[in-house]
Amino acid sequence: MKAIAQFFLIFSVAVLAACSTNPSPEMTPMEIRSLQTREFETNKQIAFPSVITVFQDLGYSISQADIDTGFISAESASDSDEASKFWLGVSSVTQTKATAYVEEIGSFTKVRINFVTTTNKSYGWGQTDREDTPILNAESYQYAFERIENAIFVRSP
Repeated sequence: MKAIAQFFLIFSVAVLAACSTNPSPEMTPMEIRSLQTREFETNKQIAFPSVITVFQDLGYSISQADIDTGFISAESASDSDEASKFWLGVSSVTQTKATAYVEEIGSFTKVRINFVTTTNKSYGWGQTDREDTPILNAESYQYAFERIENAIFVRSP
C-alpha cells in the first residue's frame, strides 16, 4: 500500500510540474516600439532608398514601396519542409516578411522596421493553417539598423 501511495505522489508531482510552465516575459508595446524604431539625422529621400537597399542586401524581395507614404513591404525566399511533405503529406512553407515605415520629422527621419516569420501549412482535404510569429530579438533589429546607418552614410553628401 505504501508503494502505491508513493507512486501516486510521484505521479502527481510529475503531472503538476509538467503543467506549470514559466511564462515568457512579454514585451510591452513601448518596448517593442523602442526595439523596432531608430532616428537618423537625414531626410526621407536618403533614408527611404537606404532601407530598401538593406532589405535587398539581407535577401528580401521588395513587394511594395511608396516614398509618399513611407511604407516598404518585403519578403524573404520561402523554405519548404520536404520531409514532412513526403512522410506526412503536410506541406509546410516558412517565410520571413519585413515592413518598414519611414517618416520625416523635422531634421530627423524615423524608421520603424518589423520582421515576422510566417508558416503556411496545407493538409489533405484542403485544410490550411497559417502561423505568424513576430521576431522580437534585439540582435536582428540591431543588425538591420547598423546596415541602414551605413547605407545612409554612403548616400549622404
